[in-house]
Amino acid sequence: MDQSYAGPSSVHAGAAPRAGEGVGPGPLDKLRRLIAPERSDQADAQLAVALCFVAGMTNAGGFLVVGQYTSHMSGMVSALADNLVLGALGLVAAGIGALAAFLAGAACSAILINWGRRRQNASLYALPLSLEATLLLAFGVLGDLRTHIPHFLGVAVPLLCFIMGLQNAIITKLSRARIRTTHMTGMVTDIGIELGKMLYWNRSRPEAEAVRADVAKLRLLATLVGTFFVGGVVGALGFKVIGFSVTVPLALLLLMLAIVPLVDDLRRNGGGA
Repeated sequence: MDQSYAGPSSVHAGAAPRAGEGVGPGPLDKLRRLIAPERSDQADAQLAVALCFVAGMTNAGGFLVVGQYTSHMSGMVSALADNLVLGALGLVAAGIGALAAFLAGAACSAILINWGRRRQNASLYALPLSLEATLLLAFGVLGDLRTHIPHFLGVAVPLLCFIMGLQNAIITKLSRARIRTTHMTGMVTDIGIELGKMLYWNRSRPEAEAVRADVAKLRLLATLVGTFFVGGVVGALGFKVIGFSVTVPLALLLLMLAIVPLVDDLRRNGGGA
């Protein structure tokens, strides 16, 4: 866990803006606060919704292309075991490569975020987002050239897994592991837990603490799962209708989220890195 994380309680409406930030509640300031190093529950939720949409769109759309859900590591590990028993060593090697790519994406995200944090950059979360946007565009270009690329699936699956690992680590780091955008199993489990609390009949026992559901958490989780589903529908339709060009608006959305803090750091450092 990151010890330097400020936490939701440190963000106040009346707090002084950081250097380079505007004072008015304009669009640029809203984008700046969305992925600022100082986090609030509201900013975490808003960013998670955007990233859930991107993840759902990429995951479902990618399935139409590569025939595999590239954020589903539980299924990936299970398939590894099955293929090992069946003696399908080629599929075992492909599965290990996909799993390693997801791990590498998460590790890359952590490296970029910690690099930015040590330099007190405003763009510590914007860096992996901009990398994700670039890789999505690269996937789109690869898709358009797939007829000229031998073993296209051998390149596309690890690339998508890397992207999913990269993104999941971003929201995991900034929310202190409270939110994930590609792990629907965990979210649906948490929804079930909160529903169980909500349906629990609290008998009148003064000595026992009453069981209460976290309605705000339940609402957020349901929103994220719903957003992932909507993103999946849009992604599947997009890849089916317009093909790999659908990665362009996805990349633009991520760049829109990342651009303001990146520019802030460039200005602060006088155009340097």
